[in-house]
Amino acid sequence: MKKYWIGALTIVAVAALLIPTTPLFAPRDAGKGPQSSGFSAKREHTLKLAAVQKDMNATAMLCVTECSKDFRKLMNDGMGSSREADEKIKHMMHEHLHMNFISWVSGERSVSRGALPKSDNGQAGKYLDVAKSQVAKGAQFESPAFTAKDGSRYVVLGVPDTKHAGIGVVGVIKQDIVKSVERHQMRNMRLVPYPAEGNYKIESVLPNTTNDTTVRTGEDNGNASHYHTRDVVVHFAKPMNASELEQVKKQINAESMKQIGDTFVFRSKNMETEQLMQYFKQAWQTEYTEPHYLYMTNAEAQPIVPNDALYSEYQWNLPSVEAEKGWSVSKGNEEVIVAVLDTGVQSNHPDLKGKLAEGINLIDETLEPDDDVGHGTHVSGIIGATVNNGEGVAGVSWYNKIMPVKVLDSSGAGSTYSVAQGIIWAVDHGAKVINMSLGNYAEADFLHDAIKYAYERDVVMIAASGNDNTDRPGYPAAYPEVFAVAATDSNKDKASFSNYGDYIDVAAPGDGIASTYPGSQYAALSGTSMASPHVAALAGLIRSVNPELSNVEVMEIMRKSAADIGEEGKDIYFGYGEIDVEQALQAASAYGGALQTYSDQVKRRLEKIVSKYER
Repeated sequence: MKKYWIGALTIVAVAALLIPTTPLFAPRDAGKGPQSSGFSAKREHTLKLAAVQKDMNATAMLCVTECSKDFRKLMNDGMGSSREADEKIKHMMHEHLHMNFISWVSGERSVSRGALPKSDNGQAGKYLDVAKSQVAKGAQFESPAFTAKDGSRYVVLGVPDTKHAGIGVVGVIKQDIVKSVERHQMRNMRLVPYPAEGNYKIESVLPNTTNDTTVRTGEDNGNASHYHTRDVVVHFAKPMNASELEQVKKQINAESMKQIGDTFVFRSKNMETEQLMQYFKQAWQTEYTEPHYLYMTNAEAQPIVPNDALYSEYQWNLPSVEAEKGWSVSKGNEEVIVAVLDTGVQSNHPDLKGKLAEGINLIDETLEPDDDVGHGTHVSGIIGATVNNGEGVAGVSWYNKIMPVKVLDSSGAGSTYSVAQGIIWAVDHGAKVINMSLGNYAEADFLHDAIKYAYERDVVMIAASGNDNTDRPGYPAAYPEVFAVAATDSNKDKASFSNYGDYIDVAAPGDGIASTYPGSQYAALSGTSMASPHVAALAGLIRSVNPELSNVEVMEIMRKSAADIGEEGKDIYFGYGEIDVEQALQAASAYGGALQTYSDQVKRRLEKIVSKYER
């Protein structure tokens, strides 16, 4: 019993938001583990501080980019009368609480709302005057960041109207999100002790023991279906000549036609599969007409590039894993729910509207699973921020629902009891995939029992490996029933912080990942915490394109379809490689489908033989 409660009370910290990889720490240079990697604790500390600054700078840029877009939208909507302008500004400030002051300027006329923050030497007012002057000249303006007397960080923006000279919007933006990212990263990169001593009324102990240890420094502490929707597979009853094929292509407004033996695959520009099947059955004699269950050629899928405001400039991660091509196979299915065991989520974030399933707050069941840290909202956005809405960022999945399960408190930590409880609740409420961007180095029987409960009920569990550049197994990632994820950077190198070992299944992007953040904002964070939801979203897409697959089959597809980027074959840094969304979804759509198609063809031929014999 004592052992059981030790496990149940083990602290599970949020898996670290980790530092970017540099060539110095690529696997070939630093692959021998933390004890023999050839760099000092001082050097690692310096690199982590630099990484914190990098994520802060990226977050500040995201903030400016998004606010500038909102100001342009305000002008494009038309300001009309002063009263109309005032109402529109009021609505925008209500939706974006970090916009402290907004002024619409048109020559000598202006409409303003909000108050300027008090700052030394009147910086806010001076920058605002410069912003108005620049806007009047048709130029955009961004002030240096400054700190007001209330301790908050601010920046002044000026955005001109590109259609009308002398008109524009200027604003004072509170950038406390940058300070939040700094606190978050300092803690989760182990630059400060975390969790703090005394939390949960226990002391720090050595992994898998009750031996006391003292944490003094940070370094002591990681709706598509089975077929292509505008395709049809046709086997004609008699050979088709060139004229007939041209007639077909014209009538269905064909985008492409491919021939495999006696079978044709037609793709229409505007007709859905059901319409195509009906056309061929009525207009032509066919042996069979069916949906395009398989990729029957080696033709490359056409990428889908979303219009989300921050996508092209900031989201290197989705093209890296071939998500744009994968979306041609499946964009997900809202009936396949991905549970996020984390700090909760901002339920009214504009980029997560309509994407959330019913969740729960297991820290305080009387409250909604709101995010009081930022981590859970960021993870959720990676999985499923609304795609192609012109807003913010794009998630890996277009349609899969996200189930927020709050198991970590306002400090970003929780017990294995709450995590175990969250797993069981998610399973019992319909989750098909569970993401766990959390972990520690202690095994816990209670948590493992909950994981087995989910595994036996066909749920795919994904977990981050951790942030200490160590081969010491982190849990829950290292449990055999859990799919373990390491982190890569934009060069497809091992992220220097990423844990490694024989238990790693795959890797995914984890360096400077842009995603949703509380306050209806966006932030760039790094870590295996960011890598894990890429894989969880992929599992959701796989279960959308082929719901008949078991959890074991889903995990095997993700392993076998991964792009091998380390040593040939499976290795300790990348597992089977970096995930490839397109290859995984093609494999999932073909899995079992080839056998079924072949079986159907044999069945038809037998029926024809029997029919002839009977005649």
